[in-house]
Amino acid sequence: QVQLVESGGGGVQAGGSLRLSCAVSGGPLSTYAMGWFRQRPGKEREFVAAVPWSGVGTDYADPVKGRFAISRDNAKNTVYLRMNSLKPEDTAIYYCTARRQGWSARRSLDYDYWGQGTQVTVSS
Repeated sequence: QVQLVESGGGGVQAGGSLRLSCAVSGGPLSTYAMGWFRQRPGKEREFVAAVPWSGVGTDYADPVKGRFAISRDNAKNTVYLRMNSLKPEDTAIYYCTARRQGWSARRSLDYDYWGQGTQVTVSS
């Protein structure tokens, strides 16, 4: 059974940074595409970033482009989301997700496994 566990969330002031981690167990991380989604208060879950199995050719939602960076360390079975220049509108629960097909996707229904989420709160 594939399990994803997020960590690294918390509270930060606007302009600050956080790094989220997603530990993957029970599956061949090296063959999965990985993604991050978020759900802001009162909003539907939305795509944030994705990285294919190769680690080459990352994809970002426009609101986070240039501020967030997704990366993966297959040797450590971990995926990261580095978030810089955080804004209050980045406040959300952030979810790590894995896709058995190795290329990136932006639709949540394209992903097979999900973590429980980690809260990120950005204060102004």
